[in-house]
Amino acid sequence: MSKKSYNKPPLNYKDQLSQLKKRGLTVNNEVRALHLLENISYYRLSAYWYPLLKSPKSAHKFKEKSTFKRGFELYCFDRELRQLVINDLEKVEVAVRAKLIYVLAHANGANWYQDQNLFTNQQSFQKSLDKLKTELQRSDEDFIKSFNKKYSDPLPPSWMIFEIASFGVLSHYYSNLKPGKSKREIANYFGLDDTTFMSWLHTLTYVRNLCAHHSRFWNKRMRIQPQIPNSPEFDFIKIHSIPSTYDTAKNGD
Repeated sequence: MSKKSYNKPPLNYKDQLSQLKKRGLTVNNEVRALHLLENISYYRLSAYWYPLLKSPKSAHKFKEKSTFKRGFELYCFDRELRQLVINDLEKVEVAVRAKLIYVLAHANGANWYQDQNLFTNQQSFQKSLDKLKTELQRSDEDFIKSFNKKYSDPLPPSWMIFEIASFGVLSHYYSNLKPGKSKREIANYFGLDDTTFMSWLHTLTYVRNLCAHHSRFWNKRMRIQPQIPNSPEFDFIKIHSIPSTYDTAKNGD
């Protein structure tokens, strides 16, 4: 099938609302609806109207009794869900950061993250180190300024610099570690083997980025998913199956 150029014109807020009404969406409070279109945007909200469309979805016709309010309620639910997830992800991220720094610093010294011999892929190692340096240059944390004033070292110790590192950099550093005692110790602390733990870090980074960028979280087929451990140490991660029935929302405009 050949592709075509996108040529749909932008609509003002009143025309956006008029289009929704023509497609069969009930709007009980037009002033409120216009306010939400202006402050959230038609395109972002369209993901939450998608389940309200008749089949085929491409016809853009709403089911009977579909309301603007219902779509906004789904949007609010998704926002609250992201907030719950990001709050608990913070606890996981801080714990992983603390354990990784502690284990590797005691095994390999304060500046272990600069030792390329500890890592499997040298290109990946250099990329992670460069990102860490970039994040250091952007940081305005007082403890970084104090370190630079007091010490001649070009880079701070791991327990300092990793406080400003993104979760993505943290995940890449762990994943690129050569297999060994330290890598197993970090994963075992969380009740997982190192291979499974790597997949969890990758997934958590993906989920964290979705939440941080206010992307839709509800009703979404996750592109990246964690490996399920066969015999986890802790009961709270004994999962035997993951539901695979998703009604994936897609923006139609």
